[in-house]
Amino acid sequence: MKFNFIVIIAISIIISSCSTNKQVPIKTAKTTSRNKVVIDNAVAKKYAGNEYIDRFKTIAIVEMNQYGIPASITLAQGLLESGNGNGSLAREANNHFGIKCHSEWKGKTIYKDDDQKDDCFRVYKTPEESFRDHSDFLKRKRYAFLFELDKNDYKGWAYGLKEAGYATNPKYPELLLSLIERYDLSQYDRGENEVEKIRREDKVLTQIAKSIPEEIPQESEKAQIEMKIYEVKKSDTLYSISKRFGLTVEELKILNNLQNTGLNLGALLLVSKTP
Repeated sequence: MKFNFIVIIAISIIISSCSTNKQVPIKTAKTTSRNKVVIDNAVAKKYAGNEYIDRFKTIAIVEMNQYGIPASITLAQGLLESGNGNGSLAREANNHFGIKCHSEWKGKTIYKDDDQKDDCFRVYKTPEESFRDHSDFLKRKRYAFLFELDKNDYKGWAYGLKEAGYATNPKYPELLLSLIERYDLSQYDRGENEVEKIRREDKVLTQIAKSIPEEIPQESEKAQIEMKIYEVKKSDTLYSISKRFGLTVEELKILNNLQNTGLNLGALLLVSKTP
């Protein structure tokens, strides 16, 4: 009995030692040729629309209070341009608005085919950093008139972005408004009194005026977005649409926050996994 007891103790010590020495692999960002940064996000969370909003509504409100961009507009653009945060740029680079590098960008970069092969996009440390850069990006001469709107005028911003050339898709304002209404995003917008509005305008427009001389016209603006949106036809099913655009039915449901397989004639579906 004494011998057996000693053997059991020895085996326990060996097992404990092996367990202690076992190293857990740490996944880190990999830098490849041409300064490409690839982040291992194989198990990253897939967001449905409501989950995306819950995750990022706070930073959208903070940016609204700082600069006057309606939180509903920021959230709708994030939902649309990142595919509810499931697009490759959002997952691999924390880039939720498809902002490209341009000469002033000094941070890490990632290359993806877009308007051209191997277009350069910004990589952010956190999604929140992407939201802040989105606000800074809009502080340009082209968008200056938008900051004169009330900060809860999401309709004015939706149509103003199209007027300023933010996107080439003629239905871009309607796409934003559809998302705002679907998720009741205007509940996060806040009004402001006249004094607050004047102070905010003065601050933002002064910042825009100071930045104008540093802008390089041919690359100062965000590349115009040609959103991959599909309008549901009479004979369409989720399966037929998913096959047409190289998606799975589940991916199509996640991108558009669909709870079932039913489709409404004329509905607009996001059919791109990447911005």
